[in-house]
Amino acid sequence: MSEQKVTLQMIQEAQERLKGVAQKTGLSYSNSVSDLAGCKVYLKLENLQRTGSFKLRGAYNKVASLTPAEREKGVIAASAGNHAQGVALAASEYGCQSVICMPKHAPLSKIAATKGYGANVVLHGDFFDEAAAKAVELTAEHGYTFVHPFNDPEVIAGQGTIALEIMEQLSDVDAIVAPIGGGGLISGLAVAAKSVNPKIKVIGVQTENMPSMKVSMENGQAIACNGKATLADGIAVKVPGDLTFSICQKYVDEIVTVDESEIASAILILLERGKTVAEGAGAVPVAALMNGKISGIRNKKVAALVSGGNIDVNNMTRVINQGLIRSQRKIFFQTIIPDVPGELVKLLSIIADTSANVLSITHERSQHGISMGTTAVSLELETANEKHVEKLMNVLRDNHYFVMLK
Repeated sequence: MSEQKVTLQMIQEAQERLKGVAQKTGLSYSNSVSDLAGCKVYLKLENLQRTGSFKLRGAYNKVASLTPAEREKGVIAASAGNHAQGVALAASEYGCQSVICMPKHAPLSKIAATKGYGANVVLHGDFFDEAAAKAVELTAEHGYTFVHPFNDPEVIAGQGTIALEIMEQLSDVDAIVAPIGGGGLISGLAVAAKSVNPKIKVIGVQTENMPSMKVSMENGQAIACNGKATLADGIAVKVPGDLTFSICQKYVDEIVTVDESEIASAILILLERGKTVAEGAGAVPVAALMNGKISGIRNKKVAALVSGGNIDVNNMTRVINQGLIRSQRKIFFQTIIPDVPGELVKLLSIIADTSANVLSITHERSQHGISMGTTAVSLELETANEKHVEKLMNVLRDNHYFVMLK
């Protein structure tokens, strides 16, 4: 495929098709993220889009572009969840059957939502690519029309409508930062942005656990990346598309990666300070900005795409905990105290005097390696920040406690 298959005109036509279907989502300035990033960050809130994700745009544009005969056969797609919901909703709008192949470990909330839009869900494989192979198999078997989640010109054009909105909402935007999985989103953004204003930087963010597009760009061809599971399940794609790869080669200025703890911290910041619910994939642009991963944007106006908000609530506690631990607002440590009355009270009094809050405590005499006459104490504490933890540790050591942070 060639990048010439996706043009600004196609994206503008997609924008017309999407009127009355996709919402024009807000572009909200974030003081908190801006302060952390050292630039002026505006959050493009596609987590508030219908179906909770930008994916509706590309999916609907593709289904709308099909012939009646193609829709009559039914449509099929492979997805970790958000594209699934977009295709299911678009198919329902046009009264056609939809089958969605999803990885076995896709979030339960996304599976349920996809079924709720009327799709028949088939769970297969551990990653997107295995689910996609199953979709290809079923397409050949039943004659469905395949709606690719990223490597399709009409899908890419639909996603590109986001950049048109950003440029309408912030005419002097300097850079757009977006997540990359297979590359459909950033390809559409890049074609639209660079066609209107070539000076706009387009920066992609991937998870370190699955950096397929970054690795492919470094090797000069689309290649497979055998990664690991990630909080950003929506961008866990092993192999980028040939069309999206060629577009990224031409238009994308930089690709950076973030790790799992950085993603968790970004989700927490967006939730706590931005009052915004973001799934892992939706938080990676903010994670990159918060952690100084992107060069040349200091004091610039940057649009960060919060691409989706369909986070599994069953994972929310784990994600919040990771974010609290990384920011040292929650710590775990162990120490040894004499096994005599009053020593535990003494330890807890010292901790209380530093304003740390005890969340849990384990007092264990029988732990292996503990000397006779002493006992091990493990504590989980709520703390304010890194400086607070440093002060607490210094106070404990000044009082002759040997402390092991976990």
